[in-house]
Amino acid sequence: MRRRTGAIGTLIALAAIVPSADTAHAQDLDCPDFTFQEEAQAVLNTDPSDPNRLDEDDDGIACEALPRRGAPVISSTSRPRGSATPTAVTPTGGVRGGLGGGSGSGPSGWDTGIGLAFVAGGVLAAGIVVRRRRG
Repeated sequence: MRRRTGAIGTLIALAAIVPSADTAHAQDLDCPDFTFQEEAQAVLNTDPSDPNRLDEDDDGIACEALPRRGAPVISSTSRPRGSATPTAVTPTGGVRGGLGGGSGSGPSGWDTGIGLAFVAGGVLAAGIVVRRRRG
């Protein structure tokens, strides 16, 4: 009886380890990961398929809301020179404007199946423990 329990425990441990042995995925980069637009553009240029969603509006320009190198930096506490009235820049497009964002996909069917297998294994193990204690 103890051998069977040990074997079941080993199988459950293996089932818990095997899904995490998947290949490593490259780090997902979003626009806040970059300081300047040119840095994000260089990443987009290396892979035009845009797996990081740096160019959400598909115009070929990555992270349009980021500042550009060499562009004058305007402090939020001072008025820009040469302008009588301050101009407000309102970001538009959100994720569509190249600001990154969450993934639109959820867990795959494989992930859901593994999760359900763990739940079923837990229920089965709990049932075995309860049955042993009662009888």
